[in-house]
Formats: sequence, C-alpha cells, structure tokens
Amino acid sequence: MNLRVSLVLGTSAGGLGTHVRMLAAGLAAHDASVTILSPASAAERFGLGELRGVRFEEVDFGDRPRPRDARTVLRLRRLLGAGEGMGEGGVAHAHGLRAGALCALALTARPRGRRPALAVTVHNAPPEGGGQGALVYRVLERVVARAADRVLCVSPDLEQRMRAAGAAHVGRAVVPAPVLEASSAEVPVLGSGNRPVVLAAGRLVTQKGFDTLLEAAVAWRDMDPVPRVVIAGDGPLRAELRDQAAALGVDAVFLGHRDDVAALLAACDVFVLPSRWEGQPLILQEALRAGAAIVATRAGGIPDLAGEEAALLVEPGEAGELGGAVRMVLTDAGLRGPLRAAARRRAAGLPSEADAVGAALAAYADALHRGVARP
Repeated sequence: MNLRVSLVLGTSAGGLGTHVRMLAAGLAAHDASVTILSPASAAERFGLGELRGVRFEEVDFGDRPRPRDARTVLRLRRLLGAGEGMGEGGVAHAHGLRAGALCALALTARPRGRRPALAVTVHNAPPEGGGQGALVYRVLERVVARAADRVLCVSPDLEQRMRAAGAAHVGRAVVPAPVLEASSAEVPVLGSGNRPVVLAAGRLVTQKGFDTLLEAAVAWRDMDPVPRVVIAGDGPLRAELRDQAAALGVDAVFLGHRDDVAALLAACDVFVLPSRWEGQPLILQEALRAGAAIVATRAGGIPDLAGEEAALLVEPGEAGELGGAVRMVLTDAGLRGPLRAAARRRAAGLPSEADAVGAALAAYADALHRGVARP
C-alpha cells in the first residue's frame, strides 16, 4: 500500500509555500499519494495545483481566528477522513500552528484507527510584544502539542517551546533552499561607480528588520564612497520603508520582487540579514552558496544555520551593532575574504531537497508508529 500524505498549508507569502511545493513534488516522485490542502491564493502563488501526480483541494484558511474556522474544520474533517482515502495508514502533515491546530480539531471526532497520523511543522515564532496574538499562539502550541504524533520545528528555540507546551516527540524540520543558477551577467541596478553595495532581501514585513538596517545605514554616511543600500523583495511595508529612508537621508534602492537573487548575491559587497526572527531562512542558504560576506542577527535558527565563522552575528534590533559590523566588513578586505570562504564551506553542508524528502518520510514513519501506539 502506497503512503498517503495530505500536506496542509494555511496562508503563506514566502518560503513556507515554496517548501510545501518541494515536498509535494519529492514525495510524489517516491510514489506517495499526495494531496495539498490550501487556500486558492497559495495554490496560485506557488503553482500547487500544477504539480504532476499531486492532487489539490481548496481549503479556506485565515491568518487569525474567525467564525468561519468552524467550516474549515468540517471541510478538513471530510478531506482527511477515511471516505477520502486517508484514514489508517495515512499522514496529515500540517505546516504552521494554525493549520496544525485546525487539523487536530478536525481529527478529534474520529477513532484513532480510522484517522491519519498527524505531523505538524512549526515554522514561525510568536508575535512580538505579547498581547492577544501571543496568547493565541500559546493556545495553538498546546493544541498541537497534545494532538500531533510528531512535531517538527525549524529552529532550536521553537523546539524548546513545543517541548515546554507538552509535545513528547519533537524533531528538527529540514527546510532547504532551491539551488539557484547565478548569471555571469552584470546587474546594472547595483552599479553606481565604485560605491559598495549592501544587499538585503526578503518580504517587506516587520519580522525582517529592514527598518533596523536603514537606521544602521545612517552611520555609513561618513564613508567615502558612501555605501548604497539595495533591498530586494516586496510587501506591505514598502511605502513605509521608502519614507523612512528618505527621512533618514539614506540612499536606498527598493527593487521589488526579483528572480535574479543569485546574481544580486554574487554582485554585492556585503549581504545583510537584519531579521528579528527567522527559522531556516532560504535567503541565508542562498547567500552561503553564493559565497557572500554576510552580516546577520542572532535570531531564531540563524546561528544554527550560519555557524560562527560564515557570518558576523549581531543582536536583533540593534542598529548601532549592525552598522558597526557592516562597516567592518566593508573596510577590511582581510575580513571579507575569510567570511566568503567560510560561507562556501558552510554551504557544502547545507541540506538538499532529497534530504528534506528523506527526513519527511522518516518523520511520517515515526508519526504512523506513534499514532498506532496511542490509546
């Protein structure tokens, strides 16, 4: 009997959707029967309905609790039930705490022998600043910790949180970045005489810390030539960040979405990842493969991914510390060279897509065993 897997994805605008698409294609290549359950918006953005040998079912997810969640639970109950070919021997693999908690509620009414095992990958940290968002996050953690047969986390801090919430079987998720082909052509948008280029890339949201990068750039205005800040990516904070750069007098170029990230990384003088929190960021893996000189924050899974030699690491949200580290890299060729070499060495040990699929299959086998063993 072939393994039957339902990959459940809620709202996603970045690496999470890319990861689910990769897993679906890899599992299908291993002859698993794969279904993706996600909103239509995610399917359109990541091409989830176009994968060969993968079935797609639309499920309406929100990014916060809402009355319609009851209908989402009922639809998941039907799609994950024995009547849809799941049941005993199948695995529901939810990505994100909300998706995991709604799957847990959907499976609660079914006898254990007639429902799939539940694996949940936790991709994100709790919201900053506490409040209602943090309270909801803690509730979701507890629901998932009690119901999931296997919990996978993208960073060590999330593993600790899930164990503290009561999860008994916690492991590390493997989230590789796709290998990008770097073009040998120049990137005209980066060119401006001999001015150094400080590159950052990612979705323009609070989590990514681009506001801290712009604050840090104020301290470089005494350099000759003055470095140029280049930010690739789009998102809801684009206008706000543009206004901040103008108010600070920082020369910043906002490129929007780019498909030539590998070329940008190869052309920059230093790559900066100023995030307040990250798991296993795809852009950092891409920067390591490009052999970039990297400055990043000690946030989430970044130190675990980069190590202590392949990047200069600073505390999140500390503009002065970030600015000083970037200045060191830009002004000290004796530092840049070893950083680039260490990045390439670190990249050689990064997981591949095959590693991620193999890890998922091992997690499913464990979840199926735990599911059978549970009372």
